[in-house]
Amino acid sequence: MAVDTGSQPPIQIGKELELVKHYVMLGIVMRILDHDIRIIGSTATKLPRLYESILRGLQDRVLLELANMRRQFRESGIQVNEEIRSKEGLTAIYRCRGYQHTFSFLWTFVKAEAERLLKAYTVH
Repeated sequence: MAVDTGSQPPIQIGKELELVKHYVMLGIVMRILDHDIRIIGSTATKLPRLYESILRGLQDRVLLELANMRRQFRESGIQVNEEIRSKEGLTAIYRCRGYQHTFSFLWTFVKAEAERLLKAYTVH
């Protein structure tokens, strides 16, 4: 068993980091879908129930993936502790293998990645 000597945590590369990044992005996608569902209900569109049902279907798929990821996190000892929003972007703080790590996304990346993820859900 390794003893923590106050040294820097190991650099996170690979599966765990990608899982956490994807998880954080799916959380953003959920917020976008929640927002858009509320907007559709309050705007004068010709087919509001259709649009809302499409968005809710996407939301259900994202929720299923998030639930699966949480199970993977429990099995791998990963815990997302905090997400901090700033003017520049989003920073996530998480624990993996006993060490705390952080990463940041610029808002331009978050927007583009959220669109890419939503597009991928509509294609499948």
